[in-house]
Amino acid sequence: MVYITEWDKFVERSIELFRADPESTRYVMKYRHCDGKLVLKVTDNRECLKYKTDQAQEARKMEKLNNIFFALMARGPDVDLSEVTGKDQVDAQPTKKGRGRKQ
Repeated sequence: MVYITEWDKFVERSIELFRADPESTRYVMKYRHCDGKLVLKVTDNRECLKYKTDQAQEARKMEKLNNIFFALMARGPDVDLSEVTGKDQVDAQPTKKGRGRKQ
C-alpha cells in the first residue's frame, strides 16, 4: 500500500472510489497518540488509498472529509458536494469579541 502525499489528490480519489462502489467502500481513521500520527484509509477491497500526517492543522481537513463522506453515505453517491463544504459550520461559530465592558 502506498501513501498518497497530496491531500487534494487523496480526497478526489477517495470520492471517486466511493462513488464507483458505495456498498463495499470503507473509510477508516486511525490515530496513534504515542507517534502523533493520523492515518486515513479508504478501500473497496480492490484498491486501497492511504494518507498519513503528523500535523495538527490537518484536523480541519479531516473534519471536512468526514462531512463529505457522511453526506455521500446518507444522501447517496449522486449528491452535489458543493453543498457539503464545511463552511456553514465555520460561519455559524460565534466570533470572539474583544475585552471590554458589557453595555
